[in-house]
Amino acid sequence: MGRRLAVLAVCALAGVSLVGCGSDSSSSTSTATAAPPAATSSAPAVTGTVTVLAAASLTEPFTELGERFEAEHPGATVRFSFGASSALATQITSGAPADVFASASDRNMQTVVDAGLAAAPKAFAANTMTIVVPTDNPADVTSLADLANPDVKVALCEEQVPCGDLAARILSGAGLSVRPVTYGADVKAVLTTVRLGEVDAGIVYVTDARAAAGEVTSIEIPAEQNAATTYPIAALADAPNPQGAQAFVDFVLSEVGQSVLAEAGFSAP
Repeated sequence: MGRRLAVLAVCALAGVSLVGCGSDSSSSTSTATAAPPAATSSAPAVTGTVTVLAAASLTEPFTELGERFEAEHPGATVRFSFGASSALATQITSGAPADVFASASDRNMQTVVDAGLAAAPKAFAANTMTIVVPTDNPADVTSLADLANPDVKVALCEEQVPCGDLAARILSGAGLSVRPVTYGADVKAVLTTVRLGEVDAGIVYVTDARAAAGEVTSIEIPAEQNAATTYPIAALADAPNPQGAQAFVDFVLSEVGQSVLAEAGFSAP
């Protein structure tokens, strides 16, 4: 990470005005016919550290996207801080320096927008929930209803966290009363308690279950009982590296970014 190399974008068309010449690699297009180069125009390279605060459920795909971003912009280094979206929103509104916020819910992003610290967030992914159990499934959990059995030890995310809010909505909608033996600070914490066999079951994002395949077993929640969340992303108003911030947001929204997210199990927003 942090490899440095000047990046030069050249856009030239002979006999016509320059069209679509800029640094937005995700959307820039030109309909002009090809012609021998007559002039050049360079866009400034993305350099420096880009600090990204992102939902814990984005750990795997964003880590890969960070590496790809650095490969395209060798003068830049992407530094991530993953955690519960609610906690990250609080950090931002409390003055923590960051360039980009990627939330697992619109509500937490709106907190940042309402504080005047972000504008025009873009939806870039969606996610749903699943039950996970240890690979040997000691409590023989096969459905959502089994989580209401008082003998089944269940872990859920804290309710103010997006994954906890979704789990509460799912259980309430199914008319189930579940008393977790532990609450996780974020979805990775819940997944860890299941993977270590400290609980019999947990409710996590389908993408996290996919990332832990072989370490936990996933039990599908029927679509009519499930709940979904949309992930928004925004460059922050007080970003120390505004150019890098916008470039990373554009990269996540690009075809490459969307492909990496789809491979991780996220759906389109």
